[in-house]
Amino acid sequence: MEYVISFIIGVISLIKFTYAQNGKVIKLPTPSFKSSISIEEALLYRRSKRFYKDLPLTTQELSQILWASQGISDSDYKFRTCPSAGALYPLEVYISILKVEGIESGIYKYTPEKHEIIQLYKNHKRDELYEASLKQEWVKWAPVVLIICASFYKTKARYGERGIRYIYIETGHCAQNIYLQCVSLGLGTVAVGAFDDDEISKILNLPKFEIPTYLMPIGKI
Repeated sequence: MEYVISFIIGVISLIKFTYAQNGKVIKLPTPSFKSSISIEEALLYRRSKRFYKDLPLTTQELSQILWASQGISDSDYKFRTCPSAGALYPLEVYISILKVEGIESGIYKYTPEKHEIIQLYKNHKRDELYEASLKQEWVKWAPVVLIICASFYKTKARYGERGIRYIYIETGHCAQNIYLQCVSLGLGTVAVGAFDDDEISKILNLPKFEIPTYLMPIGKI
């Protein structure tokens, strides 16, 4: 019963949050499904990179990264690029954009079904994210920072407390996809787990039961 109540409250909270999203919508370029680098090479060269050139990402690069993170890989069943317990897909991807060609800086949210981003805030809030992530410089200056969050009620409603484990496993799948895609694009990233959950939630004004799980700064190396 507890999980059912949590599910209902979570849905109500998510609906309220969805109605609050009335910012600019940007349709992303179609991602590529082929690469000049093999999966074996991407695994070989995958490293955590914390320092980036002062250059913007392209919209195509952003599109490719977001597709790798949570994009739709099966149009019939709406399966995504990451495995998910029960195909519930609790992860949500937010983007703090500092420098992307042709896109205004700010905070955005990725919509996998339409492969688009919606602007939530015109302020990229990078100073606040920097403070909330224990003053890690790469969070402050990267052209793009992905903030991976999870709607815990989705998975806990079906799997109970074990759903918490499944969500963190899924976050790892998502992060590895981003790592390998960055290698393929000649970009660098690092998975950041050291941050104040409550502060990140306040900065993004996250709906109830949605919790940040990872930050991933991304830039050219």
